[in-house]
Amino acid sequence: MNKFYSFFYVFLALVFSCNSSFNQANLFNEKSDVKNEIAIVEMPQMNGDLKANSSENLKLISWNNRHLGRTKSAETLYDIASILRDYDIVAIQEVVAKDPAGAQAVAKIADELNRMGSKWDYQISNPTKSPSVYMSERYAFLWKTAKVNIVGRAYLDAHLEELCYREPFVATFKLKGKSDPFYVVNYHSRKFNDNPHEEIIHFIDFPERLNSNRILIAGDFNLNEKHAVWKPFYKKGFKSALENERTTLKTICKHGDYRSHAIDNIYFTSDIEKLQAKPIDFVGNCENLEVARKISDHLPVLLEFKLK
Repeated sequence: MNKFYSFFYVFLALVFSCNSSFNQANLFNEKSDVKNEIAIVEMPQMNGDLKANSSENLKLISWNNRHLGRTKSAETLYDIASILRDYDIVAIQEVVAKDPAGAQAVAKIADELNRMGSKWDYQISNPTKSPSVYMSERYAFLWKTAKVNIVGRAYLDAHLEELCYREPFVATFKLKGKSDPFYVVNYHSRKFNDNPHEEIIHFIDFPERLNSNRILIAGDFNLNEKHAVWKPFYKKGFKSALENERTTLKTICKHGDYRSHAIDNIYFTSDIEKLQAKPIDFVGNCENLEVARKISDHLPVLLEFKLK
């Protein structure tokens, strides 16, 4: 009889161990208390023809992550990291500047990313020198250290401080093992009815000021790529990553349509070769809109590229 009970207890222990392993494998499904935001849709896959694993290709994400700060729960920050984990460089706009919670949220995203299989680093800007404290924000860069190195500290562009409500945040990167730099300009414009083109036109001098044709200007421009302000940029060799792609989320979904304005984009100079570009749609359908807006009211924008 004692042998029977001994065997029975061993059997129960094995069953419990198997169940525990299963639960660990499903931590993602249990982590979020907002209906598993990222699990609601299958995330877009990279185009296989582009050899996404090539060490020469880079995947840049630009994302206005609405009021990134204390309004984001720990579960939402985990979900944000889950969206970003498969990319190489991330430029974030609208990090809260009026208290430390914005910078702390970026640090928590980086910490979550570092638990997901790759080593990430990050830098956060000082608050922008805006006309009022209510306009001031921070920017952030995050990047995979196995793919790129950052050169020194990214900086708020003092040259544009008096010309922009939120002067851009400029980072110098180098592809791992390469010596030639490229530049990412992280930018959030003034509102559309405040004439953002009056700020944007000054960006046309970045190739001369940075002495480079490897420049990417990423952000929320509050106008689309067809606006007249871009005409001199295109004549100079700039291109837009997206065309006719709406990137903001409506508050109410009608007839299956939950996207609103085409204002988030990445503009790049002649020594950047576009491989693919698209919004990363983590919404999927109308039923998910309310939950998705807890993450952001903008979709992230992807540009996969290589350096010429």
